[in-house]
Order: sequence, then C-alpha cells, then structure tokens
Amino acid sequence: MILDWILEPLQYDFMVRALITTAIAAVVCAVLSCWLVLVGWSLMGDAVSHAVLPGVVLAYIFGAPFALGALVFGLLAVGLIGLIRGTSRVKEDAAIGIVFTTLFALGLVLISVTPSQTDLNHIIFGNILGVSAGDLVQIAILAVIAFGVLIVKRRDLTLYAFDPTHAFAIGLSPRLLGALLLGVLALTAVVALQVVGVVLVVAMLIIPGATAYLLTDRFGRMLVIAPVMSALCSVIGIYLSYWIDAASGGLVVVVQGCVFALVYLFSPHQGVIGKRLRRRKLATPARGRR
Repeated sequence: MILDWILEPLQYDFMVRALITTAIAAVVCAVLSCWLVLVGWSLMGDAVSHAVLPGVVLAYIFGAPFALGALVFGLLAVGLIGLIRGTSRVKEDAAIGIVFTTLFALGLVLISVTPSQTDLNHIIFGNILGVSAGDLVQIAILAVIAFGVLIVKRRDLTLYAFDPTHAFAIGLSPRLLGALLLGVLALTAVVALQVVGVVLVVAMLIIPGATAYLLTDRFGRMLVIAPVMSALCSVIGIYLSYWIDAASGGLVVVVQGCVFALVYLFSPHQGVIGKRLRRRKLATPARGRR
C-alpha cells in the first residue's frame, strides 16, 4: 500500500519533473538561507524575490527566457537598494521596502495590461506541475552556478557573515563579498521562482536556514541539515499535493513551516519545550542531593 502510494505519481512525467525541479530549488535555496539567516538578510530575500516579477512579465512580452528577465530585475533591485541607502539618509529597511514594493506593483500592473494566452498569475503563485523539460534544464544550470559559487567561496562568505571587520583585516573586501552574496540571492530567487512563485520564494530562502540554526551551533552542520531537510520537505509537499489535489508550491512551504514549528518547540538545545525539559532534568539531581 505504501509502495503504491510512492510509485503511482512517478508514472507521470510531469510529476517526475516536479519532484526533480523542486528538490534542486530546495537544496540551493537552503544552502543560501544559512548565510541569509546569519547575516540577517531575511528582508533582502523578500525584496529580491518580489522585485523579479516585472522582469518575468517583460521577458514574456519580448519572447525572452523568464529567467533572464527575472535575473536582470533581481540585480536591478539590489543595485537600487544599495544606491538609495548609500546616497541618502534613508535606512536600509526603508530602502528595501520602497524598491521591492514599487517593482512588485509594477509587475502586477504589467500583468493586468498584458494580453496573454498564458496565465501569468502562475508567476506569482508558482506552477511546478507545469515545468517543462526545457525549464528543468534551465533551472538546473542556474542552480549549479549558484551552488558552485557558494561552495567555492564558502569560507570567505562565512567569515563575512560572522566578522566583516576581521575579513577586511586579512585582505578580503566585505563590500565585494556582500555584493557576491546579493548576486547569488538574485540568481537563487530565479531558480525558486517557477517552483513556488514570487510570493513564497522568501519562505524557501529563510525557513531551512532558520530551522537548521535551531538544531546546531556549527555552521558546517547547518550547511548539511538545511538542504537535506528542505529537499525532504519539498518531496513530501509534492506528494501531498498529488494525493489531496492542492497547490504544490504552497504545500512545500507549509511542510517546511511545520518542520520549523516542531524544531522550534522540541529542539533539544534551542526549542521552547526542549529547554524546559533540560532544565527540569538538571534541577532533579540537585533536589535529590538535598
């Protein structure tokens, strides 16, 4: 019975593509999320993921690949945020809010005025079950590039996340490392875009890293826990969407959110309930000695 439950969806090519694509996106998003959580760039991930919307719509209008338009506007958003922050009194959080809401609204306007035989709302909410073989190849290539950059530069990026001053003292440029991380963020947002859509990309960029952060104090372990957990959640979410006929991207994020909730409550060292249980265990021997 369980074997049939697992194997039946694999009879359909669109389900196989959905599983592979979602797993790829989940892994690269989870690895990046470890740095985003440490640096405190959750809002930046939200900004970039929303700002790519007009790029995708314009790419559709001109017949260009969606990924190209999304990448251009993702980098544009990062540049605009840096420009506003560096040339005015406006603080970073305000600059992020201004740029991403404006670009996201522009994308909504473009969708509303663009005649299309394609439902462009899939860009907002995702359409993982409609991913073609060409889309899968495109996503895989972008994911390999983003993943490769993160792995090759992991030591420099980790030092930048923990101690930018020390990174500068040993000859590294915190500004360039920050720009590199933002560039990878834009690229990764494009990878996840077709999986869960613009609205939910930020969840895949934040939840895995936050979950791993509650499970371990070692960054190296975070880089293993986050992608493994994220990939498993993505597979479970896709299977659930098949069997209960619900939104695939939404269920992937819901499963990740449920895992985070369990870790938040029951993590041995950082969980709310886990901490209380540890305190009780430590207090019991002390009472016994009295």
